[in-house]
Amino acid sequence: MDWKQAGHAWGERAADWAYLFEPYALRANQTLFDRLGVGEGSRLVDIACGSGYAAALAAERGAVVAGVDASEPPIAIARARTPVGDFRVGDMFSLPYPAENFDVATSFNGIWKGLEAALREAGRVVRPGGMVGMTFWGAPKRLGLLPYFMKVVELSPPDHGSATLNQGETGRPGVVESMMEEAGLEFLERDVVEVVNEFPDLDIAARALAAAGPSWPALQAVGESRFVTELKEALRNLSADGVGVRIRSELGWATARVPDA
Repeated sequence: MDWKQAGHAWGERAADWAYLFEPYALRANQTLFDRLGVGEGSRLVDIACGSGYAAALAAERGAVVAGVDASEPPIAIARARTPVGDFRVGDMFSLPYPAENFDVATSFNGIWKGLEAALREAGRVVRPGGMVGMTFWGAPKRLGLLPYFMKVVELSPPDHGSATLNQGETGRPGVVESMMEEAGLEFLERDVVEVVNEFPDLDIAARALAAAGPSWPALQAVGESRFVTELKEALRNLSADGVGVRIRSELGWATARVPDA
């Protein structure tokens, strides 16, 4: 997909994504903000910011926040969450900000292997000595959402299935380090954090996951009824009576510094 197509995929069910799915990344958001030193007065831009959940958390720390996403519906929610933020629809490969405008740039599962140009843009809009951080899916054996991704691959057109599988390559040892170095950044550190999706039942779980961008090609290919039915079956072992659906996954994170001028 180009960025406008991706925006359509993520924007079609923006409210479901924002309120049913997006908070799963809380631990990753807070961990990365800690490592990047985000606090009072930090000028931060979140790239592929979605509905602005991470940016809202940064604003609670006192940061001055901005965000870019490919779709207007999520951006509308981001503006409602943080009215003082500067949220814009735009292309991560051509950020609508001047050079050296921020202290920190982040992207939570928005930049993958092959998208080094987006990291170069992050480095362009961050001042010399500023920080860049990103998250990505961790090891497949610690990815509780793997049944979801495999179902997406199974039901999507072949080209999208291949793209979905390629996202997992980002977390392999050395990949993020190389991406950052190719983008002209000084790699600092990487580690992992556990995140948890929580849903009261399989119906809500399927509704939430259907709102994620990777689901969109599968929904177009096979229709909502089949997609939801098969996804619920794929997740059934993750559901427990009286507990609901809990899905634990590993996210990797990495940080880098923009070289001093």
